[in-house]
Amino acid sequence: MLKRAFDFLISLLLILMLMPVFVLVCISVYFFLGRPILFRQVRPGRGGKPFEMIKFRSMKKDAKGLGVSSDVDRLTQFGKVLRSTSLDELPELWNVLKGDMSLVGPRPLLMHYLPLYSEYQMRRHEVRPGLTGLAQISGRNSLSWDERFELDVYYVDHRSFWLDIRILFRTLLVVVNRRGVNGAGSVSMDEYKGSSHGSK
Repeated sequence: MLKRAFDFLISLLLILMLMPVFVLVCISVYFFLGRPILFRQVRPGRGGKPFEMIKFRSMKKDAKGLGVSSDVDRLTQFGKVLRSTSLDELPELWNVLKGDMSLVGPRPLLMHYLPLYSEYQMRRHEVRPGLTGLAQISGRNSLSWDERFELDVYYVDHRSFWLDIRILFRTLLVVVNRRGVNGAGSVSMDEYKGSSHGSK
């Protein structure tokens, strides 16, 4: 109850305080990328239950056959700035306010990953997905999948109010330093194709 009350209060305050930033980013996305301004995608939440996650769009529209189909080609310089500053994540505060997400928890990944998880990896869905988490302050997209899942399950087993506070504080430092935004040789995390490490 304390965690949910904290999530609701802080997300509401941040939405109100950052409203000028929301407006500025909306205008910038429209100017540099056009419509739609928001990127919407169904992600698995607590217990694997699907919800619609929203972000600011950071890529050009897919245009297969026109040479603009890969993430590398679609991510503009403006999009890189949005991602490196984590401004693209701001609309997820609405997901936190609604209760689909928490301020802190394992990041919501893709729905089609669910059948690929081991029983150990599925434990990341025992809690609400987070706006930030241990993986985000420990290397973000530069981590391997195994490292990310280990951190996610560690959080599930050791979660507490004070751990959340420490993660939120360290998140601010990571955002300021812009560390670990991209995976090796990629503009985002590599596709997950299943674990080769047995139960983990």
